[in-house]
Amino acid sequence: MATPKREKGEGKDEKQDKVEIKECPECGSKCLIRDYDKAEIFCADCGLVVAENIVDMGPEWRAFDSEQMSRRARVGAPLTYRIHDKGLSTLTNWGTAQGGEQYKLKKWQQRTHIANTTERSFIFALSEIERMASALKLPVNIREAASMLYRKAMRKHLIRGRSIEGITSAILYITCRQYGVPRTLEEIREVSRVGQKEISRAYRFLLRELDIKVSPASPIDFVPRFCSMLGLGGDIRAKAIEIIKRASEKELTNGRGPIGIAAAAIYIAAILNGEHRTQKEVSDVTGVTEVTIRNRYKELSEQLDIEVLL
Repeated sequence: MATPKREKGEGKDEKQDKVEIKECPECGSKCLIRDYDKAEIFCADCGLVVAENIVDMGPEWRAFDSEQMSRRARVGAPLTYRIHDKGLSTLTNWGTAQGGEQYKLKKWQQRTHIANTTERSFIFALSEIERMASALKLPVNIREAASMLYRKAMRKHLIRGRSIEGITSAILYITCRQYGVPRTLEEIREVSRVGQKEISRAYRFLLRELDIKVSPASPIDFVPRFCSMLGLGGDIRAKAIEIIKRASEKELTNGRGPIGIAAAAIYIAAILNGEHRTQKEVSDVTGVTEVTIRNRYKELSEQLDIEVLL
């Protein structure tokens, strides 16, 4: 099968040629087929090869069987549990219609997405998780996990009759503990719309009903964030962690709040490294009272034989 020769001066750019080819130069047929395996465009009626060495503008991966093809097929954005319909529905933008039609399309789309009051409450709960997680600067994986945990609680009918704000706050607190990115109850309360007592009650209820095992938070988990908030460097962070490890070996952390131990260790480490921070400054950042910091500081310095010069 012959390939037509290009005329002089015709088609300086291969891409430009491909855009301009709309019919067969031999028979005038518009039934042109692109064969990306052979990198050719040929006429379906007369079989003439119209163009060669065409570029496949599709996905960059290759599939060698039907299973790989189905597994690698691109069908849109990935699923997310942070949206009530997992991101499967089509969204109508304000720019898709003209005039008053814009408002009508948006309104009817919202009505079709929200079927009943249960789904409306579900949407509100997910938005609360997203709002609080954003305020606490939590990563996406924790937001996804918190949304999944809320779905699990909803499937077990644990939400009805209880405060959505309290449940979502407790779920976010649990997820942070599970993923090793702990946040204090005071921090959760600051971004929540309910009090700490309500969050604690919902926290205990969810642990019991969902049979969740949460390991106690380690004081070491709080050190990097507290040091960063106090403007302390890596050497002080390493020293504070060393103090906590020594205290753990002597069982000085048993029965003590992890945040109080972390605050006292940071306070001691800052003094030892010549970057003194007052107990009030440490208290404001960690949420622990100055009395607690003072008591933990005295215990650690005495039991670990650390000489602290104020």
